[in-house]
Amino acid sequence: MRDRVSILIAITLLALTTHAQNWPQWRGPDYNGVVTSGKYPAKFSAESDLLWKAALPGKGGSTPMVWGERIVITSGVGEGSEGLDGAICFDWSGQQLWVTKLGPQVPGKHRSASGSCPSATSDGKRIFVYFKSGTLAALDFEGQVLWSTNLQERYGKNTLWWDLGTSPVLANGNVVVAVMQSESSYIAAFDQATGQEAWKVERNFTCAEESDQSYTTPIVYQEGARTMLLVWGADHLTGHDAATGKMIWQCGGFNPENKKAWRVISSPFIYNNIAVVPYGRDQWVAGVKLGGSGDVTATHRLWEKQGVGTDGATPTGRDGQAYIVNYKGKVWSLDVLTGREIWKSDLPQGKGMFYSSPILFEDKLYFCREKGSLYVCQITPSGLELLSETQLDDQFVATPVLVQDKILLRGDKFLYCIGRK
Repeated sequence: MRDRVSILIAITLLALTTHAQNWPQWRGPDYNGVVTSGKYPAKFSAESDLLWKAALPGKGGSTPMVWGERIVITSGVGEGSEGLDGAICFDWSGQQLWVTKLGPQVPGKHRSASGSCPSATSDGKRIFVYFKSGTLAALDFEGQVLWSTNLQERYGKNTLWWDLGTSPVLANGNVVVAVMQSESSYIAAFDQATGQEAWKVERNFTCAEESDQSYTTPIVYQEGARTMLLVWGADHLTGHDAATGKMIWQCGGFNPENKKAWRVISSPFIYNNIAVVPYGRDQWVAGVKLGGSGDVTATHRLWEKQGVGTDGATPTGRDGQAYIVNYKGKVWSLDVLTGREIWKSDLPQGKGMFYSSPILFEDKLYFCREKGSLYVCQITPSGLELLSETQLDDQFVATPVLVQDKILLRGDKFLYCIGRK
């Protein structure tokens, strides 16, 4: 009996260690932007605490993926229509280990975007990358291509007005991509080992012009024993069985006046079986209870709030609170159950928007502004207290990553690593 208990404790500790040492996808191990363990500096400088910076060969907006000793980003390799889609791997000294080129890139339209906005993800055996060009590929940890396919060649052209932003996610042994656009929207799953199509389901709703377009990333979560995918876009929040793609429930009511151009960029945030859903071009946010079957609009919308929201950064939170930052640096804390505003704060004035999503560690929030400012703020009962402001000579769209007691920042020009020397 003692041996069995010892084995169980060892397995639990190994799982916790693995969880803490990896950042396997855009919003972290739990899809919520929350760091659960580690020692991360709250006050630091770009001069004394910059461990290294590594030059990048082209533009990209993807967040670093970390698995053990490997740090992987997607990036253009070369600029403009002459560049290529690329996956780049670094070690923890900042040394570039390999670059894998995956065909011609489609450059970004927006001044801050690129053809490499989706973030890589990993199951610990393979690395999965996706690009605006439609290329979806699996690599091994040495950068060799295991399989590759192009969703636009298989299923139809990209009709988004702007730059593809959704990242792939992993569920039930598949890598899943949501394509939400005009004319033909779908969710498709591919076997992680072989790249063979596991399932594909249509996801189309009648919407006003551009409101059927979405740049959000699905969230993998559990409803009882069933693994689910939460998908947000086209004025609807939907729950899908991850094993088959079947839509189990849908919730509407997010665009009652059927307004044009209510495309969505910010993904939802889940806490305690409630999804906090930003919409309406940063003017609305709603709370939706997950679960049920069929159309749950009338029964599962818990609250909605006007004048609060985000049109880019995805919320984070815990302990019953959701933290939301908009483009201009206004930050709100809302009660997840009721939508009640707990406090509102303003981040310091500066250049550029807040495109990247906040990261929460203990009672601190980490924010990255487009024009190179990194803010660390203490959460207090009445709002945010600024602890530090660090300026780097770069542009930031990607979300900060806090893992292995270090902070990774991906800029247009460099990948930065901050920590205690």
